[in-house]
Amino acid sequence: MFDKFSERHIGVSNEKDLKAMLDVIGVKSVDELISQVIPQSIRLRKPLALPAEGMSEYEFAAHIRELADRNQPYRSFIGMGYYPSAVPAVVTRNVFENPAWYTSYTPYQAEISQGRLEALLNFQTAVISLTGMEIGNCSLLDEGTAAAEAMAMMFSLRSRDAVREGRNQLFVDRNIFPQTLDVLLTRSEPFGIELIVDDYDEYEFTGREFGAIVQYPAADGRVRDYSDFTAAAHAKGALVTVAADLLSLALLKAPGEWGADIAVGSAQRLGTPMGFGGPAAGYMTTREAFKRNMPGRIIGVSVDRLGNKALRMALQMREQHIKRERATSNICTASALMASMTGFYCVYNGPEGLRRAAETAHLATATVARALEAMDYRLASKEFFDTLEVEAEAAVVQSLALEQGINFYYPSEGRVRMSFDEVTTAAEIETVVSIFAAAKGKKAKAVKAVTESCVPTALRRQSPYLQEPVFNVYRSESALMRYIKKLELRDISLANSMISLGSCTMKLNAAALMQPLSLAGFQNMHPFAPADQAKGYMDLIAGLEQDLATITGFAACSLQPNSGAAGEYTGLMVIRAYHQSRGQGYRNVVLIPASAHGTNPASAAMAGMKIVTVACDERGNIDVADLEAKAKEHSSELCGLMVTYPSTHGVFESRIREIVDAVHDAGGQVYMDGANMNAQVGLTNPGYIGADVCHLNLHKTFAMPHGGGGPGVGPICVAEHLRAFLPSHPVVATGGDEGITAVASAPWGSVLLFPITYGYIKMLGADGLRKATEMAIVNANYMSAALAAEYRTYYSGETGRVGHEMILDLTSFKKDYNIDCGDIAHRLMDYGFHAPTLSFPVHETLMVEPTESEPKEEMDRFIEALISIKRECEAAAGQADNVVANAPHTARELAGAWEHPYSRNEAAFPLAWIGEAKFFPYVSKIDNGYGDRNLCCRNCE
Repeated sequence: MFDKFSERHIGVSNEKDLKAMLDVIGVKSVDELISQVIPQSIRLRKPLALPAEGMSEYEFAAHIRELADRNQPYRSFIGMGYYPSAVPAVVTRNVFENPAWYTSYTPYQAEISQGRLEALLNFQTAVISLTGMEIGNCSLLDEGTAAAEAMAMMFSLRSRDAVREGRNQLFVDRNIFPQTLDVLLTRSEPFGIELIVDDYDEYEFTGREFGAIVQYPAADGRVRDYSDFTAAAHAKGALVTVAADLLSLALLKAPGEWGADIAVGSAQRLGTPMGFGGPAAGYMTTREAFKRNMPGRIIGVSVDRLGNKALRMALQMREQHIKRERATSNICTASALMASMTGFYCVYNGPEGLRRAAETAHLATATVARALEAMDYRLASKEFFDTLEVEAEAAVVQSLALEQGINFYYPSEGRVRMSFDEVTTAAEIETVVSIFAAAKGKKAKAVKAVTESCVPTALRRQSPYLQEPVFNVYRSESALMRYIKKLELRDISLANSMISLGSCTMKLNAAALMQPLSLAGFQNMHPFAPADQAKGYMDLIAGLEQDLATITGFAACSLQPNSGAAGEYTGLMVIRAYHQSRGQGYRNVVLIPASAHGTNPASAAMAGMKIVTVACDERGNIDVADLEAKAKEHSSELCGLMVTYPSTHGVFESRIREIVDAVHDAGGQVYMDGANMNAQVGLTNPGYIGADVCHLNLHKTFAMPHGGGGPGVGPICVAEHLRAFLPSHPVVATGGDEGITAVASAPWGSVLLFPITYGYIKMLGADGLRKATEMAIVNANYMSAALAAEYRTYYSGETGRVGHEMILDLTSFKKDYNIDCGDIAHRLMDYGFHAPTLSFPVHETLMVEPTESEPKEEMDRFIEALISIKRECEAAAGQADNVVANAPHTARELAGAWEHPYSRNEAAFPLAWIGEAKFFPYVSKIDNGYGDRNLCCRNCE
């Protein structure tokens, strides 16, 4: 009756194209190829226990709307880090719902990422300005994990004397959000960091502390002057981090002005929906002196080879996973899409708009406070920004509030907490006051609006913010829409062409999967709302957990980790807890193959593990003899193995079960990295292979978009014996009976994104999921075979096949043509393509993953482009001024004076079809060194 989703999702949809591809590969059928790629010993013997046929797009749309309608998005005054926000429709429509923004990749190829780089620079500029700091990154995951990153940063900044003295104490003020404290507990324990939780105004530093963390305003709403506390910390050699509410900083003195060293927090209330907990952009700003210790990505200003202003990611060493086991952070995915939205919110509103929003929240709070005091309610503080804590009978107030469709937060039986926001109305203020009047058996009197500030004079902001031109120009929707479009046209995304990044699985993010994210029933839910108001979400979460457990062959799933690297870390912490439960907490050695992605050793380091590297053989496979020897050598302290399957080299290793058995025999657990799960679904799975835990990159295999560098989601699935240790949460019950403390601020992480993966599974069904995997493998082998005469595939399996990705060998190009891998990546921009993954896992190679979503025509264009570029390399041998080394070529350069030995047409239109939809890079090759020598990470134009 309806079209099958699989026929729309899978790019090669006709038998003629499939037969032509199989002929190039040299097999008669898909089954024949799959039997050559995946070892028979690990092939599933029966289909996944999911419905064979998937829903149609129409059926899924009706189903997901019904789930959204089962949620009851009551008016939330819960606060606690999550607030209703006036998300500008122009930003929702042109960024959040726009594939040009949500399907782009992390801006490693800066020349074709100038639009999103400017959007992220705007975000950086805004948070630096509001916090009064000197440098900032372009987003982290959430407030809790940002605070944990700050803890690790302060720990790594200890002086040599402090390290020798064993300074390992972190002061944490008890008036901090409980979810932040829980994440700090999780992340501190592997480092041997001792948390001292106390009252900031009564604490005396002892000299054993390396740092302190306070909340501003405090969790109960108090606005407190931390300047003396900060001075006392500094006097004892300790650094101070403040978890600061960005909206409050439009009215409150900036943390940088009262002495804080690091500011962290969430940008959620600046232009992104609550979404039942995420995603939203976390932020971090700090002082210039600490720039090389700050985790995450910094966008910096540089110049291109023609001297034009150009943006790129600065100080690349902060991509901490490059440091492997020496990393002090494993941050990889950020929240770029949400950071871009926040940046545009600030651009649209400017300083006067932010002040107006802050005053709306603050004066609503002051008005309610005066009315409550008039009814003899006792407030925790008379100095506040947007939050009140009131002594009241919580059960009575809650019952009355629910009748009005309102949620407050109830920290104890005798206290009620409420937070107001930029969308609070006079009518809502009247309703809130009437609830508290009714709780005392009184009738509410008319509420008189308060117009004067309740912020202490010494803490009122005097300094300007958002003074940069970009925040003071775009006030009309027409102006902002055109600004967004201008930036959009400077970027390549999946809306332009294939992005064949190996290990990154840039597949179709179908519109049918993205549409539900805009439904009010999903967007407007607070993560701490009562469960009976979130029945649609709870059903979706339970269904998704079950489906992912089934697909991976495991017993249980946690959706809390909000990035792939966070999933790696969580998997290791669950294994660690399992060993500790058996009295074997001393097991702390993790075996990691030399080929592993850098986040594996970085995550292991964050989990307090000792990393032992396992060698790979000349074919790229794990050296089984070396692994067995090292597992035996470390058997008394072996925690486990981190293994990617198929391997990082794109090959299904036939001896994987021997590898698993060797680790189990030595008392360890097997963590399987899910980065390459797109080659497993429906054909094999980690549980069947024998692993104990795996993480999944939902932004890879399961069709969530990359969003220009995030949001990502990294749930873990575990075997039955690890179920009890799945992460818990301090506010909402989740996880196992012996669950580790939280790994993210929200109970289920970035929940707003879950309808994407849920729909992907429901619409493909078991048959479609298997077919998608098969076609990912077919496409990779087709491209490998089609390019074989020009580019050697570096690694292949025992039968000469690759998995879902392959590595093209360019190692001789520097010697033969004086052209390197980076030059070819830049030349691909002139052809309208984003390059494959460069120099990973082998230096001077391209790692190509076409995914199942690309049609044969697009793959053929990419193949033709690579062959054409090789011809250009051959022609350029011995010529310094050549079309490849000078790439990319901008329209401005092509229209100007021309002194190159090749023509303008050769530079811009090397193949006929390029002229049909030419993408011109906005800048030419960027001088990264100049940008690092002259670091500027603010938008000053």
